[in-house]
Amino acid sequence: AKMFVGQRKDPFVVNLGEVFDLINLNPLGAPDAEKDDLADKNITSLILEVPISCLTNGTEPVIGAWTTASIPKRAEFGAKTSFEKPVQRESRALSQVSRLGSPLVNELVIGLRDKDKFNASEPGDDGQFALYVTNPTLPALIQTLFPAALAPTLFPRTDLVAAFLTGINTTATGNLNQPANVVPAEMLRLNTTIPPTAQAMQNNLGVIGGDNAGFPNGRRPGDDVVDIALRVVMGKLITLGLYGTPDQAMAGGFAFTDGATLGATDYTATFPYINTPLPGAPN
Repeated sequence: AKMFVGQRKDPFVVNLGEVFDLINLNPLGAPDAEKDDLADKNITSLILEVPISCLTNGTEPVIGAWTTASIPKRAEFGAKTSFEKPVQRESRALSQVSRLGSPLVNELVIGLRDKDKFNASEPGDDGQFALYVTNPTLPALIQTLFPAALAPTLFPRTDLVAAFLTGINTTATGNLNQPANVVPAEMLRLNTTIPPTAQAMQNNLGVIGGDNAGFPNGRRPGDDVVDIALRVVMGKLITLGLYGTPDQAMAGGFAFTDGATLGATDYTATFPYINTPLPGAPN
């Protein structure tokens, strides 16, 4: 195995402000017409390269992963607080304040009143959030803003349950990334038996682009996960005939985009894969 810890160029690409400003953009415009709001950002990265045999138990090839972030439950600020030591004392007990598996689930799927609750929970308890997935509000919002973009009429949204909570296993695709012991849980799943696609041959739309080695079967640096998520939420898996019937997603074939694009060639083919950080000084 290998491990890298340090600064890298921020690998996530998103037209952040306009997407979260009630989709203040043309979601049917060119995929490269807008700016990447993280283009000038670096990020501290922890990058692992691990043999498959270290991740599977020999009988189940599908693995799941998510991350969490926690902070001390209590902190004391005393009279001697300074810039060098802002906190005098912290408790050893921690509180989880964030979690992430597939990108944009909490941001675009979970309702406002439960976002903090979702952040403090674990995937095994995600049954309590199932209604947000089976009856999402984002497609209705998009239709309100852009009437031609008709929201899917399949309810419950079994396509989103598969994409976000159980993994995909259909007659058309075979078992893409659904484990044998299915428990609805939001995490990033990867079928380790599906061979990786060579960098030059990767489709940045992953599974919906015909590349089963990409998101939501795992997530490669060059997968345009924002565009994929928008298209899946608007019914792309229904249009493909994997769930329901195509007439239940009249806009499922539309090329929804946030306008900020990326691909496999934007990254390196060797460890640690993410690009070197940008210099701190302009000159």
